Amino acid sequence: MDISGKVVLITGASAGIGLATARRFAQEGARLALVARTEHLLARLADELRAQGAEVLVVPADLRDPAQVAHAVTETVRQYGRLDILINNAGQAAVGTVADLNLEDFRQIVDLNVYAPVLAMQAAIPVMREHGGGLIINVSSMVSKMRIPSLGAYAATKAALNMLSATARGELAADNIRVITVYPRMTTTEFSKHSLGDRAHHQRQHANPNVPTDTAEHVADRILAAAINEPEEQYME
Repeated sequence: MDISGKVVLITGASAGIGLATARRFAQEGARLALVARTEHLLARLADELRAQGAEVLVVPADLRDPAQVAHAVTETVRQYGRLDILINNAGQAAVGTVADLNLEDFRQIVDLNVYAPVLAMQAAIPVMREHGGGLIINVSSMVSKMRIPSLGAYAATKAALNMLSATARGELAADNIRVITVYPRMTTTEFSKHSLGDRAHHQRQHANPNVPTDTAEHVADRILAAAINEPEEQYME
C-alpha cells in the first residue's frame, strides 16, 4: 500500500512504539488519528507533527470502553471521510507466576490487549467495507511464541490476539480488508515500567543483557514495512 494520503488510526500513540509509529507514518505523508488515554502527551506529539506539515487528529480515549472506541473511529471518519489503516498497538503487561498472578491484573490486561483490539476492529470494519477495503495491523509480541516465567499472562493475551488476527484475516478477505500481525521483540521503551504486578522481581530474575533489544524506531520501521508490503505476519528481522 502507498501510505501517502492514507488515513491511519494508531492506538497507544502517546509513547513508545505507538509514538515512533506515528512519527514514521507522518514522514510518509499519512493523515493520522492518534488515540490514547493521556491527552496532553497526544497534544504534544500532534503539535510536533503538525509543525512538520502532517495532518493530525487527537482523540483521547480509554480503549476498554466500547463507546469511546466507537467515538474514536467516528471522529476519524468525520475528520477525514474514511479510515484506511487501523494499528492496534496499545497494550500492557502483567507480571506474576500462574500460581501467584493477581487475577485483577490479568483481567485488566485482557481488557486492553484482547478486548480493546476487537472493539477497534468491530468499529473500523464497517467503515472499511463501505470504502472497498482497508488494512488492520495488530501489534502482538514474540513473547506469545515463548514460555517465559512470570510473563504467562501477557503471553496468553498476545497469543489470543494472534488467533483473532489469523481468523479475521480469512473472514475479511472477501471484503478486501487485510489483517497483519506484527511481532516486536524486547524493545527499549517505558513499557516494562507500566507493567502490573511485581516488575522488580521479574527484572531481577530474568534480566539478560544478551537478549536482542530493538528501539521503538526500529519496530516502527517494521510496522511501516508491513503496511507497505502487506505480509500476513511481520517480524523484526
